[in-house]
This record gives sequence, structure tokens and C-alpha cells, in this order.
Amino acid sequence: MIPLIVSREVAEARAAGRPLVALESTIITHGLPRPRNLHVAREVEAEVRAEGATPATIAVLDGTLHVGLEAPELERLSLATGVAKLSRADLAVCLAAGGTGATTVAATMICARLAGIEVFATGGIGGVHRGAEATWDVSADLQELAQTPVTVVAAGAKAILDLPKTLEVLETLGVPVIAVGQDELPAFWSPSSGLRAPLRLDDPAAIARAHRLRAALGLPGGQLVANPVPARLGIPDGEVRPWIEQALAEARGVEAKAVTPFLLGRILELSEGRSLEANVALVRGNARLAARIARALVGLPR
Repeated sequence: MIPLIVSREVAEARAAGRPLVALESTIITHGLPRPRNLHVAREVEAEVRAEGATPATIAVLDGTLHVGLEAPELERLSLATGVAKLSRADLAVCLAAGGTGATTVAATMICARLAGIEVFATGGIGGVHRGAEATWDVSADLQELAQTPVTVVAAGAKAILDLPKTLEVLETLGVPVIAVGQDELPAFWSPSSGLRAPLRLDDPAAIARAHRLRAALGLPGGQLVANPVPARLGIPDGEVRPWIEQALAEARGVEAKAVTPFLLGRILELSEGRSLEANVALVRGNARLAARIARALVGLPR
């Protein structure tokens, strides 16, 4: 029996057949500084509601999986220290041990599927790390996209990664990578990556139909919807690249799950806060698009 609590708002929406959008919690505990993390978490939930859907922020608190956080729980998580960063490998262990953990893309997808939520909005997915040919450092997010039927709306993969290799692995795994509003794959803080997106759909209803048709065809896994950061708040790739290279050089000795938070934090410093503003803008934009897709899915037969 899974120790599970569904928030009142999420339970009411689910009972009424209203659209739901899953939201991850590592952006709160590992991705943004305090107190901005709580403010942004509230803003992202508000964006989902403004588009006519219900947000379901997912986390593990004291060994219980929460699908949707009440206001005091969201605030508690934003202030917590020593929170585990949960992926597929350690989600069950955290629950069994009575721990508290924030869900990554992979873990959020698993929990969303469990709760019957088909759409998930995040910032950027994990992927193939630079130098992976030597380290084999590849995010579990990619395998999760290949096997868990959730549509993930993100601004591409995080720009600190090896984007060509990430795109190649997604292709090998059969994951649809669908750009929105442009033919080029976005690169997290940057609207442009220099890589052509394999697919493009600009209409949320068409993205919703593709989600349903994958299930009808018996295809496993979800789809990655790559939604670029608004151009006025994005940072050109040429400006971001030197910051990434410097952060990577300084990250020697940083390992495993500590790598991404270290790099994002260092780039925040090097960009003098610009990366944070771009991050907030893209997460809010992804939440809006995810809500539109979720609304479209409600009108489609399963």
C-alpha cells in the first residue's frame, strides 16, 4: 500500500474530471534560492489555475507521497534543509524510511501516472552530461520519458548538458521531441540551441491528440514538449556558453546529484541573476502551456 495523500483541490478536480497539471518539487528545494523558491512555486501554481487547470505539486513528506501540497506544506518544503532529491531509484526507499524528498522529472512522472495525471510542467529535463562517454552520467529522466506515459512540457534539456547527445538518446529511446512555435530545439535559458527539433506542433490540442494516439498505438512512454523561454527574457547561447564552461571547470570533484545544483548555482552568480529570471520565466510559460494541453485532453476520449 502506497502512503499517499491527495490534496483537497486535486481530489475535487479529479472527481469532477477537470484538467490537472503535475509540478515537480526539486525546483523548490534544489533549483531556486530562498525566499524566491516559495514565491515562484506559488506563481507557477497560479499560472496553471489561470489557464483553467488544477496544479498538483508533488513531494514526499515524512514518508508520505503528496500529490498536491496545501499552503502550509508548500511553505514547509520551501524552508526545509537536507531534503533528498528523488528519482526512480530512490523514491520507494525514501517512502519506506519515512523521509522527506523532492521529486525530479523522473520521480514526478512516476507519481503523476500513479495519480492519473497526464501532463507535467517543469523547467528543463535532465539528460546526457558532458563527458558522459567517460563517466556514463546520464539522467534517469530520459529512460522515464521512454516508459512512463506522461507529456512533459519543458524548455528543452538543461543547457549545462550535452544537448546533441541528449537528443540522440531520446531519438534512440523513441521519445517524441516536439518543439512549439519554432523549428529549433530550445536550450533552457536560451530560445536557440543550434539544433533542429525532430518534430513541431504549435497547437496544444494537436499535442493532446498525439498523446492519446501514442496510447492508442500501444506505444510506451510519454512525449517531450520543448517550449522556448520568452525571447525577451531568454539569454542568447553565446552569452550563456562561457558561464557554463567556467562552472563546469569549477565543478571538478562534485559528483552525482550534487552536480546540477552546483552548476545552476554558479551560473546564477556568473550571470548576476539573469539565469534566475530566465528560469522563472520559462517555468511559468511551461505551466501555462501544460494547462492548455491538459484542458484539451479532457475533451478527448481515452
